[in-house]
Amino acid sequence: MPITYSQSGVSIAEGDKLVQHIKKTVRTTYSKSVLSDIGLFGAFFDARFRRYEWPVLVSSVDGVGTKLMVAQMMDRHDTIGQDLVNHCVNDIMVSGAEPLFFMDYFASGRLRSGVATAVIRGFVKSCKENGCALIGGETAEMPGFYEKNRYDLSGTIVGVVEKRKLITGKGIRKGDLLLGIPSSGLHTNGYSLARKVLLPRFALKDYVDEIGEVLGENLLRVHRSYRRIITPVLRKFPVRGLSHITGGGIVGNTMRIIPRGLSLHIHWKAWKRPPIFDLIQSSGKVPEKDMRRTFNLGVGLVIVVPEKEGGRVARFIRSTGEQCMLIGEVVQSS
Repeated sequence: MPITYSQSGVSIAEGDKLVQHIKKTVRTTYSKSVLSDIGLFGAFFDARFRRYEWPVLVSSVDGVGTKLMVAQMMDRHDTIGQDLVNHCVNDIMVSGAEPLFFMDYFASGRLRSGVATAVIRGFVKSCKENGCALIGGETAEMPGFYEKNRYDLSGTIVGVVEKRKLITGKGIRKGDLLLGIPSSGLHTNGYSLARKVLLPRFALKDYVDEIGEVLGENLLRVHRSYRRIITPVLRKFPVRGLSHITGGGIVGNTMRIIPRGLSLHIHWKAWKRPPIFDLIQSSGKVPEKDMRRTFNLGVGLVIVVPEKEGGRVARFIRSTGEQCMLIGEVVQSS
């Protein structure tokens, strides 16, 4: 008896349906530099950077980890694409780059065009908010590899920065101040530990008094983009370093840009942690050391500035309606 591709678990028709659903909304992210449309074998982007003397391309690729499992358990798919775009945007912006375009990879055990469309609409929303184009992607249906209703995501972003404006941390000095900008929650890191300690005790749809909301809603809070803070701060002030706080925590990520011979002194009591972190720690009796190296603990971005500029930078950020905390300083290694 003949066996068709559809009988093996792959639906070309569902893939075609998805493309038709997303074409119009994806095009809303295009700039004049996008030279191709959906459906070609490659995406074309005009590389004439007229405003730059020496343009440097900055790229990053990432996923959203097991936060995907929370989204799928909640059957809510409109935020996870935003998480991925914003995470990638932050990763290149801490080098001083402005995002140009984003590309995604969506793989599933069984392609459901409604679910995929919701995810992609999340990509579109954040691409528009961050001023970058969604110029391409890949959708893979892989029965037998992924469970029937499971899917996985990854994304690649490319940005550009003037070479002389690259931020690498090499100018960081002893005495520089660390300014912290609040996170919106767990962002996209630490969900394996969070799920392990929380889900035996709570259901995702439970209202939890300690955090003042439904647990799943808190865990799905969108990983925020820091573009609207980083861009004006870089224009106005001599920033020596930027750190996007992801897996590894405040120290682990910020030490990536600290020159040899220097270290960090963090004032761990300088800000109030969002209640979700206290809930995780108390539910699992998680050691403080593990909390600090797993989670952002309420600080999603660290800005390193000269000591004499700290007050001015903090006042400027606060004047925009954002919070800004002095969370530490750069010190000599012991």
